[in-house]
Amino acid sequence: MQYWLMKSEPEEYSIDDLAAEDDLSTYWDGIRNYQARNFMRDGMKIGDQALFYHSSCKVPGVTGIAEIVSEAYPDHTAFDAGDKHFDAKSDPENPRWLMVDIKLVRKLNRIIALSELREHASQMDGFRLLQRGNRLSLFPVEKRHWDYILNLE
Repeated sequence: MQYWLMKSEPEEYSIDDLAAEDDLSTYWDGIRNYQARNFMRDGMKIGDQALFYHSSCKVPGVTGIAEIVSEAYPDHTAFDAGDKHFDAKSDPENPRWLMVDIKLVRKLNRIIALSELREHASQMDGFRLLQRGNRLSLFPVEKRHWDYILNLE
């Protein structure tokens, strides 16, 4: 099993939105970065787990755990001219963008805020979220970082 961190702006889609889904699952669309797409395409496997992270909000932080429940497949929002994730250069015959399906494992008992993670930076050496200039919306997480973060809960 591999571990990931997946960022979402809570005004767009929050952990509570995922928890409100009938089957606690949804597709993870809108990835428009090649490196993040490649992580999804080449690395994510069914059964992997992800930290659900709220970004661009008052208290950014880890809010829950999700499971990857599908392999990567074409992101249909790239082909919909009415969708905010539309990409006129993406071709349905040779799709540029992908998505996966995720399912809620659980909400955390509390938000593990970015500020708290920064307080533990010495134990989180190499954790991408704390690296300067990291703007990726999804990336792999080392098992040692995964365990440390969840132990903070």
